[in-house]
Amino acid sequence: MLRRDFLKTAMATAVLTAALPVQARKPPAMSNANFADVNGQHIFYSVHGVGKPLVLLHGGINPDSFGSNLAELAKGRRVIAPHLQAHGRTPDTDRPLRSETMGDDIAALIGHLDLGKADVVGYSLGANVALQTAIRHPDVVDRLVLVSAAMRQDGFYPEGVAAFRQLEANAATLGPGVKASPLGKTYPDVDWTNLFRKVGDMTKRPFDWSAGVARLQARTLLVYADADAIRPEHMVEFWKALGGGRRDAGIDGSLRPANQFAILPDTTHYTIPVDPMLPEIVERFLGAALKAER
Repeated sequence: MLRRDFLKTAMATAVLTAALPVQARKPPAMSNANFADVNGQHIFYSVHGVGKPLVLLHGGINPDSFGSNLAELAKGRRVIAPHLQAHGRTPDTDRPLRSETMGDDIAALIGHLDLGKADVVGYSLGANVALQTAIRHPDVVDRLVLVSAAMRQDGFYPEGVAAFRQLEANAATLGPGVKASPLGKTYPDVDWTNLFRKVGDMTKRPFDWSAGVARLQARTLLVYADADAIRPEHMVEFWKALGGGRRDAGIDGSLRPANQFAILPDTTHYTIPVDPMLPEIVERFLGAALKAER
């Protein structure tokens, strides 16, 4: 493999495993671990805390993407943390990996658990799944938080898109490395080479969800790192698609949009899910809804 190609592929792997060494050293304690059989999938999920349901969707490859922030979010919530198809303790099936079908899985899980309308928070790949859950199943999503999300493939920098296109071909090289890592030892039943192949097959495919974004019913918070893998121009475009950035909110704030937008300083795509600022910003957004209900 040429050095430049290796570096591109390494970048894609970093996006998918985001902050992997941080989480692998200290995975969250699993409480109330369960499986749900929905959509032909045997989905693992853990439950943490009590309160209004919050479904927390991890990034690609690494089901422990949020690290100790899972426990922070669970201090005032009942956090349901599923493992997406082929990730962690959820076994793979012969179904391709697609954000749309995994979004259907999450909607089915919410129904299976009789959660009514749940808040859904997703990061990176999990943000794609969360977005598709809200687009395809608006009846099960109350508030939506998308961390480092793109609504089109070109929302990523060009070198990131190029790296994703190489991922499937390099799965046989990448898989054994993760298998030997602390993450691989935490989840020994995962076929890492197969997972890289399937994620690569998914991420190489162009997508454009802007029409679905325009139909979103859930109030939404976009959160990005100030040095994200997502282009800043695309962040603003996504924000405008949600009704933001169109006018001054006015002295009293009465003209501000219903949706919200945040950029976390001194963070990257790879550190944002474990940054201590993230739970504070998420809870501020979700907590406002709870106060309004009371």
